[in-house]
Amino acid sequence: MKRAILAYGHSILKQQCNYIERDYPGLDNLIIDMWETMKNANGCGLASPQIGLPVRLFIVDSKTTFDNLNKQDREIYFDNNDCGIKETFINAKIIERSGPLWEDEEGCLSIPNLLQPIKRPWAITIEYYNKDFEQQIRTFSGTTARMIQHEYDHTEGILYLDYLKPLTKELIAAKLKKIVKGKIKTMYPMRFV
Repeated sequence: MKRAILAYGHSILKQQCNYIERDYPGLDNLIIDMWETMKNANGCGLASPQIGLPVRLFIVDSKTTFDNLNKQDREIYFDNNDCGIKETFINAKIIERSGPLWEDEEGCLSIPNLLQPIKRPWAITIEYYNKDFEQQIRTFSGTTARMIQHEYDHTEGILYLDYLKPLTKELIAAKLKKIVKGKIKTMYPMRFV
């Protein structure tokens, strides 16, 4: 089932999310709904607070991004032997950030029609449970690591806008007000404040 995505301005997007147990009610269906919602919005990641649930759950699809890049761009945005992932992250905790900071544009389904350059570490090591609630500790890099960090931030109540300089925030303030008031058009269902 496709769910509406909360727009910028909803207080839940600024909350730290709760850990969940294996027996969380309807977990399997929630994960299916999140994948369907993300694909419908043409996204590459989605966190549960974006659909109104303040729990530590997010999904990432860097595989589709990888598949859509040419060979030269793959070498820039992905490390060797990294073909992207389609993964569910439950109760994730980043335990290490490493490598140089690199800047790339980021967008967010909760902040439509707005892209901003954000600096993030090239690589991360993250501990989490997958969709089958099996514990994982994995290291990711490049675009995959960026997507994971973006979605992980959602579970911490952090938006990519929080990394912007005050002047940049001033320059986009009018656009953000339009989003809060629902004066935008999207190709996917949203819930505005």
